Amino acid sequence: MAGHICPLHKTNVRFVCHLFPLRIFASRICAHQPNHRQPTDPSSEPIVIIMPKLKPETLEARREHILNASELCFARAGFHGCTMADICTEAGISAGALYVHFESKEALIAGIVERDRTRLTEHFTELANAPNLAAALSQLGEHYAVDEPQYKRILNLEIAAEATRNSRIAEICLACDRFVIDNLAELIARATQQDRIRPANSARETALMLCVIGEGLFWRRAVDASFDAKSLMPSVMGSIAALLNAVPASETEELSSSGRVPALEGQ
Repeated sequence: MAGHICPLHKTNVRFVCHLFPLRIFASRICAHQPNHRQPTDPSSEPIVIIMPKLKPETLEARREHILNASELCFARAGFHGCTMADICTEAGISAGALYVHFESKEALIAGIVERDRTRLTEHFTELANAPNLAAALSQLGEHYAVDEPQYKRILNLEIAAEATRNSRIAEICLACDRFVIDNLAELIARATQQDRIRPANSARETALMLCVIGEGLFWRRAVDASFDAKSLMPSVMGSIAALLNAVPASETEELSSSGRVPALEGQ
């Protein structure tokens, strides 16, 4: 058929190249070749495209860039309002480059949550080594409730809302939620055994209450642009200190010097 356009034209070749960054074997073979074209016509020969292998750090940097762009898009338009094309535009990449790393919006959400979980692991390590648990929690709370931009908190609400409708997203969110509560409970139990804090409730109940307070701050920050979280933080941390019931430093030092600090389990 005269004037027929080959299904695998140059744009499609570029798209496929991004999907398979090492070696792409693309063939410009049309369903209907013009009768006068000879088999030796160079345009009928297979196109062999060799893409350079990217360094691991380059791939990781690109992945982080895509996640940053998707956070902005999800917060701005919502999970359903945002498209993969929107994320490509925000990140300044082709569709092929996006699909190399993430095949769907659910995969992007999983990547965002997993990245947050990795950062939380670092924070929990810092909390475990902090001499003053309440002060360390205050610093961490201010980081999330005050220092981070508002769109991060809007993103939290958007993911939580989608979790009520999407079982895959719900599974991802609940796994992260359990991770946070379990680690907080472990920190609280350890500090209690060391007689650094004396909470009235169990370690797990105290961890849940801390999460509820944090989630309330996140919600207020997300929906109210005028909310001044920084001015409220002293009162919030006063409530958290009451929950933890920290042992005065002078009493802790006295117990330590007398050798009466309770030993940890397993020691």
